[in-house]
Amino acid sequence: MNSMYFTEEHELFRQSLREFLKKEVTPHIDKWEKTGDIDRFIWKKFGEMGYFGIAYPEAYGGLELDLFYTVIFLEELQRINSGGFAAAMWAHAYLAMTHLNKEGDHRIKEEYLRPSISGDKIGCLGITEPFGGSDVAGMRTTAVKEGDHYIINGSKTFITNGVYSDYLVIAAKTNPELGNKGISIFVIDRDTPGVSATKLEKLGWKASDTGEIAFDNVKIPAHNLMGEENKGFSYIMQHFALERLIMGVNAHARTEYALEYAIQYISEREAFGKTIDKFQVLRHTVADIASEVEMCKEFNYSVAKRLDQGQYVVKEASMSKLLSTKIADEAIYKCLQLLGGYGYMEEYPMARLLRDSRLGPIGGGTSEILREIIAKIIIDKKEYKAATK
Repeated sequence: MNSMYFTEEHELFRQSLREFLKKEVTPHIDKWEKTGDIDRFIWKKFGEMGYFGIAYPEAYGGLELDLFYTVIFLEELQRINSGGFAAAMWAHAYLAMTHLNKEGDHRIKEEYLRPSISGDKIGCLGITEPFGGSDVAGMRTTAVKEGDHYIINGSKTFITNGVYSDYLVIAAKTNPELGNKGISIFVIDRDTPGVSATKLEKLGWKASDTGEIAFDNVKIPAHNLMGEENKGFSYIMQHFALERLIMGVNAHARTEYALEYAIQYISEREAFGKTIDKFQVLRHTVADIASEVEMCKEFNYSVAKRLDQGQYVVKEASMSKLLSTKIADEAIYKCLQLLGGYGYMEEYPMARLLRDSRLGPIGGGTSEILREIIAKIIIDKKEYKAATK
């Protein structure tokens, strides 16, 4: 236990969560990886255990715990070796629900946040578009106000929980002439006429449903606008700091899990009359990976501490995701090599780990985009400010 960041209560929570996942989730993972459809019962069990309410107000059924409970939640989800299942859980709890909590009014929190915390409703966040990718400001989805309603047209893609969720938190342009200053955030019920979704097939993250969503003259009440009109871009940018830190934490956690498995394997595998963990070249590979993952962990924990204290850590969170996902890809590749031919077999966990890890440098802002954001902050002295408290 790293006592700089984790208390005894944190560790008790970790143990309880690990046992819950082993009992309630792990037995179903292979099935969900094959079907790409996570059974609804597990969402309700997560809700009953309070796992979706870790970061949210008690007034709506949450626990209002510090950010290191979220760090533990993310780390333990990586240990079950299904990036897709983990993504479905945290995309609901920390992408869709973050916007509900930060920008939603009391009615929206009662209708969407409360049942999200209890596991009765599943949410997704729709920002990325087929022609936009990382260019959030270039989105084409529009929301035109007509009386006491908005009419939404457009599409989103690569949306986790995009097919089976109950509601969608989406970004749309309410004033296209203003560019990124004309974006707003809305919540939409899945069964609203004009909403349709197509499931996408992926290289990894097989257990999660990833959808392309279309909006064809979707009519929603004006009170489903969240926050202020035309302030959506600021809200999105603000919450990207948390999303990027989440992906950084995910990366160091799956690297640590991969390394633990590889160490166990080489301590049991024999060649030339001894276990292969006695060969220097393999020992030094392990030493390099262990050093890199420890550096990522310590940095990510320090960023989490600052974010928990209310600091706006967009630069540090971007660095967290950039380096942690890069190191994870490289380290898991090396871990697979330590297993030799068995690393290439589906019955061993490393093949899935390798596929799932590859999304790290892509989702939530590509590494190329993150480098430019960091360069703007460091070279151009650009300052990013929080949109909401």
